[in-house]
Amino acid sequence: MELGALATHMLQLPHVNYTAIMPELILLGGMLLLLLVSALFKKGLPTEFYASSTVAIGIASLIASLVLYHDVEAHSAFNAIGHAIDIDGFSVLFLTLVSCIVIVYAFLSVAYLQREQTGGVEYYALALISCSGAMFMASANDLILIFIGLEILSIPLYVMAGMDQLREASGEAAMKYFILGAFSSAIFLYGIALTYGATGSVNLAEISAFLAKNVILGNGVLLAGMGLLLIGFFFKIAAVPFHFWTPDVYQGSPTIATGFMAAIAKAGAFAAFIRVFMASFPSLASDWQPILWVVVLLTTLLGATVALVQKDIKRMLAYSSINHAGFILLGLQAASQKGIGASLYYVFVYSFLVLGTFAIVAISGAKGDALHDIDDLQGYAKRHPFLATSLAIFLLAQAGAPFTTGFLAKLQVVTAAVEAHSYALAVIAMISAAIATGFYLRLVYKMFGAESSEAAFETPSQLQQTADSVEVGTSFSGIESDTGSAPALATLQGGVALATLESEESEVYGLSPLGKLGVSPWLATGLALCLGVTIVFGFWPQPLVDFANHATLLFN
Repeated sequence: MELGALATHMLQLPHVNYTAIMPELILLGGMLLLLLVSALFKKGLPTEFYASSTVAIGIASLIASLVLYHDVEAHSAFNAIGHAIDIDGFSVLFLTLVSCIVIVYAFLSVAYLQREQTGGVEYYALALISCSGAMFMASANDLILIFIGLEILSIPLYVMAGMDQLREASGEAAMKYFILGAFSSAIFLYGIALTYGATGSVNLAEISAFLAKNVILGNGVLLAGMGLLLIGFFFKIAAVPFHFWTPDVYQGSPTIATGFMAAIAKAGAFAAFIRVFMASFPSLASDWQPILWVVVLLTTLLGATVALVQKDIKRMLAYSSINHAGFILLGLQAASQKGIGASLYYVFVYSFLVLGTFAIVAISGAKGDALHDIDDLQGYAKRHPFLATSLAIFLLAQAGAPFTTGFLAKLQVVTAAVEAHSYALAVIAMISAAIATGFYLRLVYKMFGAESSEAAFETPSQLQQTADSVEVGTSFSGIESDTGSAPALATLQGGVALATLESEESEVYGLSPLGKLGVSPWLATGLALCLGVTIVFGFWPQPLVDFANHATLLFN
């Protein structure tokens, strides 16, 4: 009894406030329930069941996040679970964002997974695990918990990158992502160790208090730890010069997984980045601001210029994401409340933009997910006007077109940089935005530009191969031809052959037979959500701007 009493006295377990981590528990519990249900059915369940269940889980998580927001509004921010969790306006914003990512991803993924015949529970279970990791990173007030959340976020993404077993590029992407991700995690963990050695704590609030009360004469260990933490974060957000994995991983991964990866990885990494450097190291801003200055310069310019010469859409969007990471860092480099609010707003709206963009790219990639040459978008607006128009809106928003969320996002971070007297960096960022406009407009022109007479009845490359395989003498609605070429038949027989090719195209692309709309209700709903955020908050930005700014006011 005495030993038991002694052990109880020595081991003081913190009180667990389950309300504070309810959104994470909902995602993890929902994931376990999905796996359990799928295991009970030998033949599996339809993709729609897993998607609808994931939507329900995301909505429950969103409600729990809004309840926390109400608590913060009514009773102010609070700590939980031994001061390891912070519930404030900042964490609630990211909890809300991640819940929305879950919902939108579930809607957008159905058509792709059905077409590729890989619509199992794995994609949704892995996504829920990864999102819970991002939530822990946003709420963490402890470097160890941030590291655990980082691994919970990253490991499912490594698996999702290699889920397409029929494509060698998918396995290669997963291997590159895993090896470099493990390397960056080790660097990040070493940074935590050095920070602990210099300050005696891994709690962010205690680190901040220690640095505020003490003057460290020999701060080499602390600066080394801070530098290693920066490297770990730079890898996760794909900032130059730690961006090399991004184009290959984006190109090789299943496209719908690439969109999810681009959204959730940046959301979680930037949440932790802001939490660590704005809460723990504000007194060392003079040391890390110059580093950010150089990284922003390189990231914005390289992302924009290299994207111009890409021929693969996914690689182009990979460099585009690098450019966007530079703009988000531009707000953080200002190290001001306005800069933080601008970066939060940018991360929020970018998540919807990138999810919608990659969903359309996934559908346009045809069966096998290999049709991603930019030239394959030639005349896309004539074949699928709704998808082409939606993609054009997302691309123009990323370019910073007025009356879209992308315009205000870029304007706010540049304004924050100017107010912080980073004039040269603001000008460079605007130049990179002008350069980036070139490759966004290039895609829009491909989709809506006039086709040559030779390409009037052509389909993209994979459909061309399908059409060329038609045997001599194939009958099109009773019309015999010995030309032996579907494009020639299209030229000779006009509308009859074109209708046949459109029917074949629907099968290859996996689109539902809804005429020119050509999208399933699931895809249409997901795109409508992304378009709604992009356009509505482009015309009426104040609610979302206030949400982002209010997050900084309640920041611990």
